[in-house]
Amino acid sequence: MKRKLIAAIGVAGMLVSVAACGSDDGDKKSGGADGFKGETLTLWAMDGSTPDTWQKDVTAAFEKKTGAKLKFEVQQWNGIQQKLTTALSEENPPDVFEIGNTQTAAYAKTGGLAELGDLKESIGSEWTDSMNKASVVDGKQYAAPWFVLNRVVIYNKKIWAEAGIKDTPKTRAEFLKDLKQIGEKTDAEPIYMPGQFWYHFVGLTIGEGAELVKKDGDKYVSNLGDPKVAKAMKTYQEFQKLSKAPKNKDEATPQQGEVFGKGKTATFIGMPWEADLAIKADKKIEKDIGYFTIPGATADKPEGVFLGGSNLAIAATSKKQELAKEFLKIALSDKFEGQFAKEGGVIPNKESLKSSLAGNPAAKAMSPATPGGGITPLIPEWGAVENPPNPIKNYMTAVLNGKSPAAAAEQVEGELNKRLSQKQ
Repeated sequence: MKRKLIAAIGVAGMLVSVAACGSDDGDKKSGGADGFKGETLTLWAMDGSTPDTWQKDVTAAFEKKTGAKLKFEVQQWNGIQQKLTTALSEENPPDVFEIGNTQTAAYAKTGGLAELGDLKESIGSEWTDSMNKASVVDGKQYAAPWFVLNRVVIYNKKIWAEAGIKDTPKTRAEFLKDLKQIGEKTDAEPIYMPGQFWYHFVGLTIGEGAELVKKDGDKYVSNLGDPKVAKAMKTYQEFQKLSKAPKNKDEATPQQGEVFGKGKTATFIGMPWEADLAIKADKKIEKDIGYFTIPGATADKPEGVFLGGSNLAIAATSKKQELAKEFLKIALSDKFEGQFAKEGGVIPNKESLKSSLAGNPAAKAMSPATPGGGITPLIPEWGAVENPPNPIKNYMTAVLNGKSPAAAAEQVEGELNKRLSQKQ
């Protein structure tokens, strides 16, 4: 899996697009082997999404079964949201396309996505609920979950050993205790956690069962004043106190992986690809890097995490609906979904396929938290909230600088509500 794919996960606007192409003669032929001979199905996938071997194998399987041709169109991240919006309004959109899980609901509500209830019934009975949630809008299936990634604890095994810690923690309390022990027995910073690492904070709210917004009549408004949100922020604050990171910056300013790579920080919470930044900063640290699942309040339930990833959707106006579904049945089959997870280092859409992650310690660390994970609110209005300056980031900094969670929520809710009133 290319770093540029994973780096973009969790960023609003993770969408796909290209100039549409392919046959416009529709599904004139029946399904089954050679049932679509002479047709071409166009698939849009983001740069770095599809491992080369997987792409080659799934193309061969699709073309052998259907008799049709599969045309991959690789897309760049820059400007992707507008490109997809335009393409879905034109006569020949891509037939199948990758779409960010946080953006699926918005496109479904504008009528751009075909309903896939029959596909869910035929191949989706075992899809992980937390992953599939982003594909369902108003009770209807509008996409198929493809993959997710989530954050894990990335730690320097050498520093942890110097502190006398032999086993990784299984609970949040043990995690805090270990970090404090590192601070007492070594010269290392126990954990690097900047004050505006808001995707980790979102994960904590998910773990508490909190909602960032609530319905007020026919509109959505801030729910930051909820005691459950405050409880998540308190947990965040406990860890941030052990860090030297600035309270008014996020995890990319500077890149926390690069900070970790200097060898003076014991721990950080991040995406697996961020370990590559550390290795790039200093190759010697590679042998000391380890991963474990973010511990939750109890040993039987990991911490809540934000699930960033992609779904696969079919354009509502595609003339090749049945052929597109044939592709999804093949691509999302256990064989190819498992291969995709193994080659890409991502979490597959079924719990039964997690054996595909064997030999990948970072992916295995992500896996346990997936069933209890979630994403940002599935409403079209949410996109405006994440635009800088993100009011939730300002809420976090205010709390870390001494305001009560209630006062901090009140401070930013005006701006948050203003953004929630903006239709996308």
